[in-house]
Amino acid sequence: MIQATSALPDVVAAQAAAAGSDSSQTRRSAGLIARSLFALTKPRIIELLLVTTLPTMLLAQRGLPSVALIGVTLVGGALAAGSANTINCYIDRDIDAVMRRTSRRPLVAKGGGAASIKPAEALTFGIVLGIASTILLGLLANWLSAALADAALLFYVFVYTLGLKRRTASNIVIGGAAGCFPVLVGWAAVTDKVAWPAVVLFAVIFFWTPPHFWALAMKFKDDYAAASVPMLPVVASPQIVARKIVIYSWIMVATTLALVPYSGWIYGACAVGLGAWFLVEAHRMRGRIAGGVAAAPMRLFHLSIGYLTFLFVAVAVTAVLPWGRL
Repeated sequence: MIQATSALPDVVAAQAAAAGSDSSQTRRSAGLIARSLFALTKPRIIELLLVTTLPTMLLAQRGLPSVALIGVTLVGGALAAGSANTINCYIDRDIDAVMRRTSRRPLVAKGGGAASIKPAEALTFGIVLGIASTILLGLLANWLSAALADAALLFYVFVYTLGLKRRTASNIVIGGAAGCFPVLVGWAAVTDKVAWPAVVLFAVIFFWTPPHFWALAMKFKDDYAAASVPMLPVVASPQIVARKIVIYSWIMVATTLALVPYSGWIYGACAVGLGAWFLVEAHRMRGRIAGGVAAAPMRLFHLSIGYLTFLFVAVAVTAVLPWGRL
């Protein structure tokens, strides 16, 4: 009994040391938390959204808006998009763990260990970003732009992520509208209203989204199938997917031309040239599939990013030129 009692402090000390060791292994640095939260916002997607916002502001102004307004609008839009993306990661953390493409996201536990970010932390961060966006845009731009940014956030979270993504192959066709709102936000920030050129740009991005995303989904079809997400390439044959990509591509190019009366002939020439570039690749991919050759969908995916970027560069350049308008 005496020997057992005297050994007790050693046992307690060993248990405390082990607990301290486990705690040190799971303790997260501030830098890791910051990097993980930033990754949840999907910054590469935000970059593309901002690429469409700034040229729209230039077009609305027919020149260069104030630097302060540009900064407020871009930061506010980035906060809103980051909020939507973070909440999306929070909701989809179960399927992100199944898909190889998303298995490295901060909310996914790796190697049997703990995730770098806790779900409650991610949700709180996403909500805070959304509130910050609303306040920033509302107070320093106008409340219409803030309301439109909020509409995009709510549409992405509730209509796309919660409502459509896991239920229908039309998920990205309808849900992709959330990514079109930045042009409305940019136009409203400058003019405090929404005019038809902004609606045309909204439609361009709306019809651009399915070919862009379906090309990516073709590459990662097995991932989506494993997660039971009915993206079109999962539930339809490659031939059907390619045909729909071509149809949406033609509608998108035709829609870009609807902006010519407002933007002018220089923009029109750029839209025609860029549209031909996109259509050639879309038809080429369809031809590869019809011929039984590897589809190589990532060629179209990467081209689609370049296409949208150059198209909005053309919008920006022609917006500030004193000539070239119809």
